Amino acid sequence: MPETQRDVMSKNSHILPVIPPPDNTASFEALLRDEDKARDYFLELAWPTGDPFCPRCGHRKVYTLSGERLRCASCKYTFQPFSGRWINNGALTPGEWLRLIVLFVEERSVHQMKEELGLSYNTVYKALTAIRFAILANALDARQLISPATGLDSYLKGNRLTGGPREMRMDTIPVYGILRRDDLVFIDLVPGFQAETLFHFHMNFHLKLIRSGNLVYTDRYKEYDALMFCGNDSLPYEVIRRYDEPPHIDAVDDEFWEYAQSRIKKFRGISCQRFPLYMKELEFRFNNRHKPLGEILAAYLCALVPNTD
Repeated sequence: MPETQRDVMSKNSHILPVIPPPDNTASFEALLRDEDKARDYFLELAWPTGDPFCPRCGHRKVYTLSGERLRCASCKYTFQPFSGRWINNGALTPGEWLRLIVLFVEERSVHQMKEELGLSYNTVYKALTAIRFAILANALDARQLISPATGLDSYLKGNRLTGGPREMRMDTIPVYGILRRDDLVFIDLVPGFQAETLFHFHMNFHLKLIRSGNLVYTDRYKEYDALMFCGNDSLPYEVIRRYDEPPHIDAVDDEFWEYAQSRIKKFRGISCQRFPLYMKELEFRFNNRHKPLGEILAAYLCALVPNTD
């Protein structure tokens, strides 16, 4: 019997790449101190067979031009070694990318990262956005999330993170569901649900709503331990009732929810447009907490940006 998507999800929520280990003379940590080896490491992740191919059409016959430029023999596209990949979204050297990955795994703040790397705040912030998009793009539900339903598609112009957030109102802010399967957690986009839906259920069907800043979450709903969304200042938070009893996800001392809440508080200024990036990051960290996150993230960054057209 073929596996269903939910069967696959029960194994892992993210597509874990085959990661070639650094060679015997250079551990992952040693790569941080050698730009040439760091670059070779990323190139091996981008082109595992050692042969370049066109990031636009996939054709494997390419010509070498001056400098680092390459040209596809089929579609005539001229590109660089990391063109069309998440790692190309950010003006960092390979060594800086690796050091940023280490600091990201350690959950350092943007200010701490910029001080340690000697980079500007905006440079670090853009690179972190690329990492978070790379994480989300390797989730099994990536195509559903990088879409008009979430607004994340507005951040991408082709394979570049050069767009901006789309304005969201109560009838367009998407809702996500927390689903547990054994030791794993999944953050699902709930089709057809918006913030307006949850306020309607709260007022007319007494679905319990809890507010924590701009984060609003519910009591258990169908198969989900909770539904949630990140709002903005346009929402009528004042209509949310107070309850003596906590919602299901707080009452059961859920391991993921405790893990997530402590980190959501650190995400200062999180917007409803960027909310799924942070939640899929937490999903990724939690489900892969016993795996080498640095190596996985390096491989994710070297993956091609998906075509969302």
